[in-house]
Amino acid sequence: QVALVESGGGSVQAGGSLRLSCAASGNVRSTYCMAWFRQAPGKEREAVAVIASDGTTKYADSVKGRFTISQDNAKNTLYLQMNSLKPEDTAMYYCAADVRVAWWALLLPSAYTYWGQGTQVTVSS
Repeated sequence: QVALVESGGGSVQAGGSLRLSCAASGNVRSTYCMAWFRQAPGKEREAVAVIASDGTTKYADSVKGRFTISQDNAKNTLYLQMNSLKPEDTAMYYCAADVRVAWWALLLPSAYTYWGQGTQVTVSS
């Protein structure tokens, strides 16, 4: 079992920045694929950024150039640095993890077994 706890959400004005953290505990291994997803009210959960076990990253087109995913394996912590935030980035942000996710499935919520409770990000115009 793996437990994921997100933090770092909050309210910010458009153009501002936030850094989300996801602390992982339990049977966490370096082979895990880690990801950030988000879900706005009335919308489906969507992938934001993924970091595979080999360090390869993948981003949603809507956040490319603005968001950066990274991890500290020594601390079992995943990060999401969000810059130039826009009102449309407003959502609940979730951390997710699983082992050996296929490349073609990296952005699919159904590919991940372990999820955090989420942290709210609100961007005002």
